Amino acid sequence: MENNVSNSEYLRGTLKTIVLNLLAEKRRMYGYEITQAVKDQTEGEISLTFGALYPVLHKLEQEGILLTESMEVDGRLRKYYSLTEQGTEVAREKTIELGRFLDALQRLLNVPQPAAT
Repeated sequence: MENNVSNSEYLRGTLKTIVLNLLAEKRRMYGYEITQAVKDQTEGEISLTFGALYPVLHKLEQEGILLTESMEVDGRLRKYYSLTEQGTEVAREKTIELGRFLDALQRLLNVPQPAAT
C-alpha cells in the first residue's frame, strides 16, 4: 500500500481546487511548475501526474477560468496558465468550500486538530 495520496480518490476530488488555489497564489505557472509546487508544499505526500493535471487545466481553460500564454523557453514552447477574473472568484469559492468540507470531515472522523503555534 502506498503511503502518499497521489493516486487516491481524494486527490481526484480536490485537484481542481488545488490547481486554482496555486494559481491564485502564484499568478502564473506552467504544468511542471504546478506538479513541483504540489510535491514541495506537501513534502512529497501528493505527487501529480501530467495525465491527471493536464485534463484539469484544459477543462478549466474551456470553462473560461484559465488563460494560457505560450512562450519559448530554452528553445521549447512552454504554456503558462493564469486565472481569469472569473477564475479568481471561482478559486476563492472552491478553496473556502473545500476548507469547510475538510473541517466537517475532521469533526466527523474525530481527527485531532493540529495545535496552533
